[in-house]
Amino acid sequence: MSGLFEPPATVSIKLWAKEIAMKKSRCSVLFGAGLLAVVGLFGCNQETPIEKTKAAAASGNAATQAAGQAAVDAIKTPMDKARQTESVLEQSAEQTAAKIKEATQ
Repeated sequence: MSGLFEPPATVSIKLWAKEIAMKKSRCSVLFGAGLLAVVGLFGCNQETPIEKTKAAAASGNAATQAAGQAAVDAIKTPMDKARQTESVLEQSAEQTAAKIKEATQ
């Protein structure tokens, strides 16, 4: 019945279908634009590989220096104690050698 006369129900169904199709296309366009905006914002917020390398080197350098200083401090204290002990032992050995020398003369 696609002639000159169509019943009102058929016309309203066709209009309704066109309305839904237009709403879907608008929704698709808006969704696509929103998606592009979000992707663009996240893309602009990313660091370049050079910036990442510089940031990693700076933080790694500070961390390396801190770890190195901690290792030096951990070794330095026992070494200072060992040097003091060595000094005491040398003095004791000199005194003993002097006593032995006096006794043999």
